[in-house]
Amino acid sequence: MDFSHELISWYQWNGRDLPWRQTRDPYAIWVSEIILQQTRVVQGMAYYLRFMERFPDVASLASASEDEVLKMWQGLGYYSRARNMREAARQVVERFGGVFPKEYEEVRSLKGVGDYTAAAICSFAYDLPYPAVDGNAYRLLSRFFRVEEPIDTSQGKRLFTQLSLEVMDKGRPALYNQAVMDIGATICLPASPNCEACPLRKGCALGGMPEAVEYPKKGKKITSRDRYFVYLAVEDGTKTYLRRREGKDIWNGLYEYPMVELPAPLSENVDNDWMKPLEQDFSDLHVIGGPVMKKHVLTHQNIHATFFHAEGRFLRRKDSAYIEVEKNRLGEYAVSRLMEKFLLSE
Repeated sequence: MDFSHELISWYQWNGRDLPWRQTRDPYAIWVSEIILQQTRVVQGMAYYLRFMERFPDVASLASASEDEVLKMWQGLGYYSRARNMREAARQVVERFGGVFPKEYEEVRSLKGVGDYTAAAICSFAYDLPYPAVDGNAYRLLSRFFRVEEPIDTSQGKRLFTQLSLEVMDKGRPALYNQAVMDIGATICLPASPNCEACPLRKGCALGGMPEAVEYPKKGKKITSRDRYFVYLAVEDGTKTYLRRREGKDIWNGLYEYPMVELPAPLSENVDNDWMKPLEQDFSDLHVIGGPVMKKHVLTHQNIHATFFHAEGRFLRRKDSAYIEVEKNRLGEYAVSRLMEKFLLSE
């Protein structure tokens, strides 16, 4: 069986019609690829269209503020992607005169661009023969060739990259990579592969077999930890207060209400002194409504959040992390999906 030929023939009749496939603009392709990392096409489509309308070229993105970019990204999660995109756009302006680079190594050197993204951009925009090895490729190739090597090891990644190079149609790399993506997204699914409809079934080592769902193999077990956040929506008339998260923790650069992180659920805080850390910024602080409980699941963390409405007087210390905001202007600030869920429930 000619792996690439069968795959591309299927794709030419069954490929998805997506807006970023109607262009050779490397900037637009890059935007789509970054948005679609950790994001389903159905969700990412609207973000892509809005993002391209607001930032139609690399110069407009490079000149935007971080707050504006994060606000456009709100709800997609993994916000480092948005910060890296803005920084990469600035690199294109500063290092390449505002022209998106055409060489693989130059594309790969941009902030936040890894092997897969560089290969996707170079193959889709310039028809360069680089295989875009993502989750779809791992799944398809591991099942077709029954590869036992785990994909989360250096050796496994090298093996799959080499295997992809061997089987791809180097004369039609864009079609090949798009075909792998689409068959992985619509037929060779993680939990319920539709082997009957697969054009590669006759040559597939695991085609139609129940154990196909066990591939690709992984060596490391993902563990999650629980975190407990208590938020106070502090109000003083028409005003409320936010702080911008800084550092290397989750949601860096996003805004949130005054918050205290506890080592255990609030119900286990026997001394009930959890508000004390906030009293250096607010006086006469007292709860007037709540609690509202929200849970938010991240890749390696389970956030258990409790929201209260409160009243208090802002002390306006010069080194305070909080800013004063009109309550009717909260929508102008980029917040986490957790904060957004609370605000939408109000």
